[in-house]
Amino acid sequence: MSITQVIHDGALALPLQFGGDLIGLAILFVVLALIAAVAGASGVAGLSMSIAKWLVIIFIVLAVVTFIL
Repeated sequence: MSITQVIHDGALALPLQFGGDLIGLAILFVVLALIAAVAGASGVAGLSMSIAKWLVIIFIVLAVVTFIL
């Protein structure tokens, strides 16, 4: 992940957005959960769905904060 750095009047400014990796990871965990469910590993499937759910929640919260700011 690369962060674009801008120097303005001697100060370093970093952007608030760092990429769209959260939603990509959430999709990855959902796919992993579906594969684990088909394979019969219910523990892995449940954990993967839980992680995907939290990643989507964090993504939505950060998106709302970004739109407000």
